[in-house]
Amino acid sequence: MTEPIQSFAVQKHLEIMQGVIQRMAENSRSCKLWCITLVSAVLVLVARTGEPQHALIALAPAVLLCILDSYYLALERNFRRSYEKFVEKLHQDQAIPTDLYTVAPTGSILKETIRAMFYSFSVLPFYGVVVLTVVLACCCVL
Repeated sequence: MTEPIQSFAVQKHLEIMQGVIQRMAENSRSCKLWCITLVSAVLVLVARTGEPQHALIALAPAVLLCILDSYYLALERNFRRSYEKFVEKLHQDQAIPTDLYTVAPTGSILKETIRAMFYSFSVLPFYGVVVLTVVLACCCVL
């Protein structure tokens, strides 16, 4: 039994998937905001104390938030892939009622997280600049 594209259940399922994808994108954005806030705060404290080697402490939140950001990006990509597969099933009249109750990412989260960390334009350049700033602050400025 296939579900018609216009059915309330199909529309609700698509809304739920879009909401999950949107939350993952917002979480990724929040990671970047927290990273800038925490690294800036650490660098200000280091500048006040005059101990430049302590600037390396700022690398911890940068690295951890980079990993978390990559994870959220991986989830977003996998949920988007799941969404696209569902829509494809709808257009081919292959969607079944149990598809409507499955809201899960498609693919390997670990592989996609690593891929997001090293090959995403929104992750590597951002955190690379943050790490470079911390290293420069430690070596040159402070």
